[in-house]
Amino acid sequence: MVERIIFHIDVNSAFLSWEAAYRVQVLGDCVDLRTLPSAVGGDREQRKGVILAKSIAAKAYGVQTGEPITSALMKCPDLVIVKPNHELYEACSREFITLLRTYTPVVEQYSIDEAFMDMTGTEGLYGSPLSIAQVIKDRIEQELGFTVNIGISSNKLLAKMASDFKKPNLIHTLFPYEIEDKMWPMPVRELFFVGRAAEEKLKRLGIRTIGDLAKADMKMLRTYLGKQGEVIYHYANGIDSLEVATKKIPNKGYGNATTIPYDVSCKEDAQKILLSLCETVGMRLRKDGARASCIAVSMVDTFFERRSHQMMLISPTDVTHQLYTCVCKLLRESWDYKMPIRQLGVHTSHITYEKEEQCTLFDTPETTKYGRLDQAVDQIRQKFGEDAIMRSTFVGSKLDHMAGGIAKEKKTGITHCEVTEE
Repeated sequence: MVERIIFHIDVNSAFLSWEAAYRVQVLGDCVDLRTLPSAVGGDREQRKGVILAKSIAAKAYGVQTGEPITSALMKCPDLVIVKPNHELYEACSREFITLLRTYTPVVEQYSIDEAFMDMTGTEGLYGSPLSIAQVIKDRIEQELGFTVNIGISSNKLLAKMASDFKKPNLIHTLFPYEIEDKMWPMPVRELFFVGRAAEEKLKRLGIRTIGDLAKADMKMLRTYLGKQGEVIYHYANGIDSLEVATKKIPNKGYGNATTIPYDVSCKEDAQKILLSLCETVGMRLRKDGARASCIAVSMVDTFFERRSHQMMLISPTDVTHQLYTCVCKLLRESWDYKMPIRQLGVHTSHITYEKEEQCTLFDTPETTKYGRLDQAVDQIRQKFGEDAIMRSTFVGSKLDHMAGGIAKEKKTGITHCEVTEE
């Protein structure tokens, strides 16, 4: 049987790299952002947003992707912060994927800045995997102006793990015979699909490295972590049979979160922000013909403590009013109004895809009424724009009626709303 050859290509500090390349190549800037302590993020003046990408120089100061702007500036007061330009990043991503498809039609875009390629059987055309990976890496840098890491293995998991080794602008292999030397000594948190909560549970079991996990008892792991325990046991042993998917995979979840430019300490403001998030999440669900059975609210307080609370519905929904009712209930149950909030999010999961007109046994006249209202509002916004119609509670408000109240940034093409498609 022919061994599969899978590449995982990951753009180095994608948003920052694309921003820097555009400014140097198109705008003619003399200074490359990648040579400075710099980051793509939110609004420096309003202390709004989080770090989406950072330069190597910024990383040296301890700046981390995902941390609030305020925290990053404490570490590096001279940090150059560039507001995100998502239209530019989407265009760069399309060019990136188009270039990859000149080598094989079997390309899976895993996210805006990473992709898998199935290069099995191409040695006769291009030579060894390492040699063609070098060609692809160099061509991306020369033609598109940014660098990538490429991981090479016989399956997607190991290729992705390999691409996360030392960065930037490097090629790494992680074949099954290399796992013991290259992957097993790594901290267990570095393994794909092991989050903070799973890491803490594994530590309590005495499992600290990926090698420890690979040698653990799978039944014990399943007892403590459920299905995830079995999955990460296989991952620790380099086992993954997933094919490179060329077709778009349906979303497993829809969500929006926004960092707020001021401390929210009253219920009314928090609910208004949640309503604007529900407007966007509901519209995205309906656009894809999707309904959600699990609704969650997340929040980050002024001490950057994160928490979330979720609930299951009897029947899946795409109705904005129902989403909003649920998240308000979750907010009441998880927030005592004592600690001000800096970030709020609405997330949905357990997605089913149904025809728009399909009703369920649990639909009530009220749900049906609000569902028809949503459809009418969606049609108006699609034809005349998002701002053509809004709820009266947002008239005269400093908050926008969509995506967490980020009107001013949205109208200039800049957004600090973090969209998650789980």
